[in-house]
Amino acid sequence: MTDGLTLRSLWAFFVATFALSWGAGVLYMLFQERLDAVFGPMGYTNPLFIFMVYAPGIVGVLMVWRRFGLAGLGAFLRRFALARMSLAWWLVLLIGMPAVFYGGAAILGDLSQPFPFTPWYTVLPALLPMLLIGPVEELGWRGVALPLLQRHLSPLWSALLLGLVVAVWHTPSFLVSGTKQSAWDFWPFFVGIVAISVILTPMFNAARGSLLVAFLFHAQMNNPVWPDAQPWDMWLFAATAVVVALVNRKALLDRGAAATAVMATSDTRDRTASARRPA
Repeated sequence: MTDGLTLRSLWAFFVATFALSWGAGVLYMLFQERLDAVFGPMGYTNPLFIFMVYAPGIVGVLMVWRRFGLAGLGAFLRRFALARMSLAWWLVLLIGMPAVFYGGAAILGDLSQPFPFTPWYTVLPALLPMLLIGPVEELGWRGVALPLLQRHLSPLWSALLLGLVVAVWHTPSFLVSGTKQSAWDFWPFFVGIVAISVILTPMFNAARGSLLVAFLFHAQMNNPVWPDAQPWDMWLFAATAVVVALVNRKALLDRGAAATAVMATSDTRDRTASARRPA
């Protein structure tokens, strides 16, 4: 059974996401002084910045709602209830990802840095942006784009292509002062974003297209507790992606192992030929 979403739907998602997000970015650069006077400097607390980050999620949710109504949107959001995957993947998510950041910090010689929040409980409000800003992107990237890509490409090619798109989408962040990326090296971050997509994709498929897993993965990437180990954390994520791809090569090359359902179904996987037929 197919839900009627096609390659044309995927292109529409990408175009709308870039238009909405980059359009807001252009608006900011044209009227920076006026907008800073209203919203404050660019950063995580700036509403315009939050809007730009939310753009993939906004487009994804609106696309599902417009086509399938509130009932379809409910089925889409039920993918947050999918949480079953192997213990090995949970260890990668909860322990492996922090280990990469600490490994990068070790290379930089920053492991001796004190805990960045004093007293310790001041970390709690800092965790809110980690959970409520960046992960919302995944309503679009892994909520809509990845399932549609996997109807036509293997999980590996889908991961690489989506990673490239997301990396390009982040590019303006390096041009706007006040963002974290403006202080980072471009190419390690770009390669790291593609690598992260390769790591997340087999995990996402193992969890049958779980939005919860995608959100937690993204939250781990933004966790303020982990040390800022740029650029070495990104290079280590690239090395980790190679290992993940080799260990999971069969699943990454098997289109039958891909989660392709945009809305939760009885098995949350649409494996029929009609769902994979080119638009």
